[in-house]
Amino acid sequence: MTQSTAIPAAIQDKMQLHNGVSMPWLGLGVFKVEEGEALVQAIRSAVKHGYRSIDTAAIYANESSVGQAIKEVIEEGLVTRGELFITSKVWNADLGYEETLAAYEASLDKLGLKQLDLYLIHWPVAGKYKEAWRALETLYKQGRVRAIGVSNFQIHHLEELMQDAEIKPVINQVEMHPKLTQIELQQFCASHGIQLESWSPLMQGQLLDHPVLQNIAGAHGRSIAQIILRWNLQRGIVTIPKSITESRIIENGTIFDFSLSAQEMEQISGINENVRVGPDPDHIDF
Repeated sequence: MTQSTAIPAAIQDKMQLHNGVSMPWLGLGVFKVEEGEALVQAIRSAVKHGYRSIDTAAIYANESSVGQAIKEVIEEGLVTRGELFITSKVWNADLGYEETLAAYEASLDKLGLKQLDLYLIHWPVAGKYKEAWRALETLYKQGRVRAIGVSNFQIHHLEELMQDAEIKPVINQVEMHPKLTQIELQQFCASHGIQLESWSPLMQGQLLDHPVLQNIAGAHGRSIAQIILRWNLQRGIVTIPKSITESRIIENGTIFDFSLSAQEMEQISGINENVRVGPDPDHIDF
């Protein structure tokens, strides 16, 4: 199957992964959000305002609250389980065939789910991710998970993984924002039918006073966050901005009623400095 390339026109628009599963272009990230009622309410707000994709991970230590929120919105009739797209990730300490299988069961248990829509290897720990991938392939072939992918993989990691893999990753979720455009990685993934997904699209707030972005935001009467998220979508990148503030959740989702020109897209991409706010995937010491 080929990937969808049309620019999304609404918050619930989906793209098709190479295995035929569809996922929303825009989702809610919950990195560094603690367990508790604030997270439950944030997810409830997101669902009420049209979001259908939630991205968590074992290491975030908040899967139980994510699960509680999912339970509540389904019980209230706001959404069905089939309308939601839930992602989690296996942490570095659990990379290994049996360890990864056990980690998946632990995540399902905390989330209160029978199946995840997408399960990812969180980081490409040398010497460990191939056995973890074999476990993900087993889960996929057993129908325990709808789609499998990776996170923070560079081109050489993907090449090494695919040497032995039976199944190609559907997703590579990486740090991506105007100061880290990942153009070569995007081209490589596109050539292999692997969808890129952006975490930290707003660079943890470090771009909110950038003059180029301020000018473009002013021209459109939009926030800088909306401009960056729109830029990502027009590049064909699945995007998961993190917020627990209802007004920001609404703002981040209101990016489907305007477009950036080709010139504006180039100006934003020109901000690139190959700068990361997160760890370098080639130097993992955690």
